Amino acid sequence: MNYRHIIAIAMLGFLAACASEPKRVAQLDEARSKVEALSKEPLAQEVASKELSAAQDNLKRADEALEKGEPEEQVAHLAYLAKQNAEIGQTRIDEAESRELVAQGEADRTKVLLDARTQEVEMARQRAAEAELTAAAKSEEADSARAALAELQAKQTERGMVLTLSDVLFDTAAATLKPGATVAIDRLAKYLESSPESRLIIEGHTDSQGSEAYNEDLSRRRAEAVAEELVTRGIASDRFEVIGRGEGYPVANNGTAEGRQQNRRVEIVFSDQAGRFAPGVTTGSLRDE
Repeated sequence: MNYRHIIAIAMLGFLAACASEPKRVAQLDEARSKVEALSKEPLAQEVASKELSAAQDNLKRADEALEKGEPEEQVAHLAYLAKQNAEIGQTRIDEAESRELVAQGEADRTKVLLDARTQEVEMARQRAAEAELTAAAKSEEADSARAALAELQAKQTERGMVLTLSDVLFDTAAATLKPGATVAIDRLAKYLESSPESRLIIEGHTDSQGSEAYNEDLSRRRAEAVAEELVTRGIASDRFEVIGRGEGYPVANNGTAEGRQQNRRVEIVFSDQAGRFAPGVTTGSLRDE
């Protein structure tokens, strides 16, 4: 026998060995692992014998199909069935173990539930007491706020409560508040402190004397003077908006000295205690008359 014949025989032997070695299927390996794990469970025969038997049977059929060279899809399908049987069996075991744990800990669980219920009742009692105190505090705040508004002599209008600071609080053609304004500003600050959610629109108004541009500037400076006094009393500037209305919104006849004096004013529009203004009132825009 020459060298070539030896090589040929060796190759044929190698190919035959490869042909005889079973092809590996990933699904089959996974199913086998699941079935073996189930078979080792102490409760397998007690609570999952049916599932274990079905899993082992499908695994055996999958192995046989692989050995016979049947299509890989058929092998994978049988492996899938074996895996499913094993997982169902494992679920039954887990449920049984859970029921056992529940039975063993029922007394402790009952105690925990009773303790939790007692705690809930106590927390509910505390919440009710806190709510009652909060309601009482809000009622007291509301009473204080109403009293402060009464002191300010603010009037109810379609725009809500409006306080008018007359021209006598300013020097003629000036935006500096006179000392007599202190009482009104103090009361206004007191109200805002007692009603922390309330906001203001501070509007400056003038008579028709002078140019329109001058009057608009003067009205704004007067409104800003009021705002600055509030800030010095600790009221945050984001709680109010300053608007110069100029001569455009008279409340009296500009043809008389008395009427012009009424038109020279600062009006303060109040929101409600939740910070909401009356319908139709918007900050930064002219009001409808």
